[in-house]
Amino acid sequence: MKRWLKSLQQTRLFKSVVYFIIGVFSYPGVAIINKLKISGTENIKDLPRKNVLFVSNHQTYFADVITLIHIFCAVKWRRQNKLGIPFYLLNPFTRVYFVAAAETMKSTWISRFFRWGGAITVKRTWKKDGNEVRRGLDPGDTRKISKALENNWVITFPQGTTKPFAPGRKGTAFIIKHHKPIVVPVVINGFWLAFDKRGLKFKKKGTLLSVHFKEPMQFTYEESIDEILERVMDAIEQSKKFMLPGKHYAPSEINP
Repeated sequence: MKRWLKSLQQTRLFKSVVYFIIGVFSYPGVAIINKLKISGTENIKDLPRKNVLFVSNHQTYFADVITLIHIFCAVKWRRQNKLGIPFYLLNPFTRVYFVAAAETMKSTWISRFFRWGGAITVKRTWKKDGNEVRRGLDPGDTRKISKALENNWVITFPQGTTKPFAPGRKGTAFIIKHHKPIVVPVVINGFWLAFDKRGLKFKKKGTLLSVHFKEPMQFTYEESIDEILERVMDAIEQSKKFMLPGKHYAPSEINP
């Protein structure tokens, strides 16, 4: 029974229904109650439908991913740097997976439902003496991401946390070096101000949400894991040189 249900969840029809429901309920918060500024979709409109890795900074558990899925669906319908009326939800782009913490995806019925939309769950932390400890590189997690890349796009957040300027995780660099996907950096901002940490409740309405897709990165694949990770963190503007007093300051939004 579990195997049959898992197979069903991976079908395009099932994911289309999930995306339609999530899209209908989330669209007002993304594009009406708040203002969404999209840039750089010319860098993704002609990408192949597999082996593409989107690396992004992270500000909420769900709103970031939901917005990216809206944009991917709109791009499929030839929208450039805008969503417009969400007719695209009638035929969404479903060949996309996203990396999420296993503990987050089990926390509520909403997160469990969203998991059906294409979550690749990884265990990012564990408890030690009552404190959360970040987990290192897990071969099992990287295998799951690599498998998803074979026929899909994958969204990952190298920091594995919504905390700004947190260090990146080497698993992302390992996948880039050994599986050679097309790597598209994404810089987002405003989500931390508009939504709560989970990205499901409003904190401040009328907020400018920005999503900027940069050109795909170029690698020789002779770089070390640390060198690749450093370049990725620079690309998503979360390295030390981008740090300023503002909690979620994003230079690309100020100087696009």
